[in-house]
Order: sequence, then structure tokens, then C-alpha cells
Amino acid sequence: MTKDYLKEYDAAAEADKYPLVQKWMKTEPLPFFKQLRAERPVLVTPECTLLALFTDIRDCLQMPKIFTVDLYKPKMGVTDTDEGYLMAHDDDALHYREKSIMQGMLNRDDLPRVREGIRKSAQKILDDANGRLDIVDNYTRMVPALMVQEYFGLDGIDPKKLLKWSFWNQYNTFHNQPFDLNSKEKYDHIVSEHGKCSVELVDYITVLMVRKILTVKIKDRILGTGLKVLNVLRAICKKDPVVLKDDIVKRMLRTSFAEQVDFPLTRIGTNAGGLLIGSVETTSQAVAQVIQYFIDRPELLVKAKAASRQEDTAAIDALVWEALRFVPISPYMFRQTSEDYTIAKGTDRETAIPKGTNVLTLTQSAMFDTYAYDNPDDFNPDRNWYHNFNYGFASHDCLGKYVGMAMIPEMVRQIMLRDDLKAVLDMDYEDGPFPEKYELSWK
Repeated sequence: MTKDYLKEYDAAAEADKYPLVQKWMKTEPLPFFKQLRAERPVLVTPECTLLALFTDIRDCLQMPKIFTVDLYKPKMGVTDTDEGYLMAHDDDALHYREKSIMQGMLNRDDLPRVREGIRKSAQKILDDANGRLDIVDNYTRMVPALMVQEYFGLDGIDPKKLLKWSFWNQYNTFHNQPFDLNSKEKYDHIVSEHGKCSVELVDYITVLMVRKILTVKIKDRILGTGLKVLNVLRAICKKDPVVLKDDIVKRMLRTSFAEQVDFPLTRIGTNAGGLLIGSVETTSQAVAQVIQYFIDRPELLVKAKAASRQEDTAAIDALVWEALRFVPISPYMFRQTSEDYTIAKGTDRETAIPKGTNVLTLTQSAMFDTYAYDNPDDFNPDRNWYHNFNYGFASHDCLGKYVGMAMIPEMVRQIMLRDDLKAVLDMDYEDGPFPEKYELSWK
């Protein structure tokens, strides 16, 4: 018998309505969202308003000046004297400028290099594990942390520090909002830990910038002259040229920006920190949940293992992105309205959303809407990528999505290549939003 979520919701006391919704989003999202799409696609709760249909969600996310990320601002360092990180800005000059610059720095031509680096790091960790590993801290978090050091250039520090800074930044920004219903004690603890991590991260970035500037401005010049001579000789001998070691931080520092571009050293440092925050915890959760999804479904595990053995990675990539429809890192993205707005105007679901309303765009629901996909309840890796919301949508889609699209499937692939793969224990979230423990074994 199909569960009637809305009947239970309507019968609940006012104070119990949103906690019920929150529980269903965590434990039974797909059947709950299916009923919302069919019967109440705009659900107004005492805490926030939920949007369940693809078209309404797309409408909302395409209007960042109305459906804003204002809730990010206090979490991402935006104050009267500090502009904070670009993600906390909505369609303004800073956001447009800095996202464009950073997309250029994260050159998509680098993706084969990134994927190869991920492959090597992943293989080494798994080879050294001798057939048994708690993969969360030791693999799903560690591999992206090593990428952050090697490719992004946040090096010269214990990667465990990077894990801590990423964790508390992600926790406070995306899982410590009013609609998360955290107790005051828990809320304050998360804010406190994030604050301490922010101080440590700023101190580290400051030292990093000084060290990298010295390398770029002095060492590169000295080595550059010698390299020119060496590369002339290598060209005569028909050998590949030698290049200076490259990473994204050095790439930013090697690039000259006109004063009018307004991308000084302080903004380079802020964006360097942002590369870390967006890379580790999100990747870890996605990889861990996809691996669990495959292991818990033997028929899919067989397909994933077979696809992983192919030289062309397209098949395993497609399986991973389809799995993430079912187990995304979050079932929604949140926004706050800057003015009154009527969603779905002219339809039978037309709803006025007042200024200051917190809105949950149920992006997982959108990926199961028949507007987006035929037979959406079926697992089908041959789907249109453009209706997939796992990397966001419109102006706030993920800056590093193409890096993630190389990294996440490759990390899953390397696990799938292990023989006799089994889960020793169920995945444990330890009452938090992220996977914390998941022990696997293999031959």
C-alpha cells in the first residue's frame, strides 16, 4: 500500500509539519517527492517552501537576483569590509568576473592530467590497504585532498588539515541553516568549529601566497632562462620540452591582470581557499554513496565492474551519474527570496512566495520529473546530461564541475576494479550529514 505523506502532513500539529518533511527528505525522498509532484508540487511549510517540479525549479534557479544565496553570506565571509567568496554573490560584477577567471584557470584541457593523477593516487591507497579499508577518511576524502595539493596547489601542509577545513566549512554553510533544525548547542558548536578553521585557513593561505610568489617571481625567472637554453637543445634533439611545475595557484600568480580587472592578490587567496572548500567533502560523499549504491545492488555491481574494466571510461561515467540521481549529496538546493514572487503563475499550482522566504528547490525531485526524463524511476545510464542537477544549475552551477566529472567516476572505477568487493559494515553517518565510516574488503 502506498504511503500517503500529505495526509499525514495535513493531520500533524503545526510544529510537527516541517520535522516530518525533513525526515521524509532524509529517509524516503523518492516516494515523498513523487507524491508532491502529483498532488502538491509547491508545498508551503511553517519553516520554508518546497518546489518539486522541474520547470518551477528551473524558473527559480535562473533568477538569482530574486531567489538569492543570501543565506550563504554570513557563512562565506561576506561582511561590510570583506566581499567573501564568489559563491555568496548573485549575478553581480564580482561573481561574473571571478567565476569567469577561475573557469579559465581550471582549463578543461587539463582533465586527462587530472584523471591520471586521481588514478595514481587511488591505486596507491588501495594497493597499500592490503584488501581492507575504511574508505571515507582514507580514500573518498584523501584522494581529492591529494588532488587539491597537486593540481590546485594548496601544498606544504598535512592533508588532514585540508580535510578538517573542508568539513566544517561545508557543514556550517550547507547543513547549519534554519531549516536544518539543529539545536542551539549544535548550531553554536558548528559555527565555532567553522570559525576556528577559517582562521587557520586564512593563515595558511597567507603563507602559501608568499611562498608561491617567491617561487613564481624569483625561481621561475632564474630557471626560465636556463630552460630556454635547455629547450632549444631538446628541440634540436627532437625531445619534448621541459616545463616549469604548474598548479592553479601558481597559474593565477603567473597571470598579469590589469588593475581594472580587479583581481588582486587578496582575491587570488580567497579563490584558492574556495577551490578546497568545494572539492573534498562533496566528492567524498558522492563517491561513497555511489559505491554503496552499486554494492547493495548485485546486478548493478556486475555492470559497474565490467564498465570499469573498459579502456574507454564513458560507460562507468554514465553509470555513476545515473546513480547520483538516486543518491545525490543533497536532495535540494536552498535559496531565499529578495522580493515577493509568484511561482507557476497562470497554472493550478500558482503560489505567492513572500519576500524573505527560504525556498528548497528539490533538485532530486526534478531529476525524477517526467518532464526531464522518460520512465524516471528506472535506472538508465543513457540519459540526457543537461537535465541532471547534481552540479547545480544556471549561474550558480559548480565552478569545478568538470574536474569533479573526471574525479568522481575515476575514484569509483578504481574501487570497482578490486576483486571480490564487499562491504564489511554498513555506511555510518554518525548522526551527521556526511558519510563518516564505510569499511570495504576485497581480494
